[in-house]
Amino acid sequence: MTPTSNNPQKETPVEEITYEQAFAELEQVVRALETGEHTLDESVRLYERGQALARHCAALLEQAELKVHQLAGDDLEEFTG
Repeated sequence: MTPTSNNPQKETPVEEITYEQAFAELEQVVRALETGEHTLDESVRLYERGQALARHCAALLEQAELKVHQLAGDDLEEFTG
């Protein structure tokens, strides 16, 4: 389901999608909002979906980071770039 559809009831719940799916949809939402071609109600719905997707991506990244720390234990070194 694309984020620009007019039927938000068919959107997959954010909690059920992978990081990659959420990130790709977030990119679509951003592009859709940048066009300025949507009604105010559609824009608000897209913004809300984008916020939920961004939070979901951040949570999944945080979980992955925690898992890496758990797996690496004390052997994990800080990246200094």
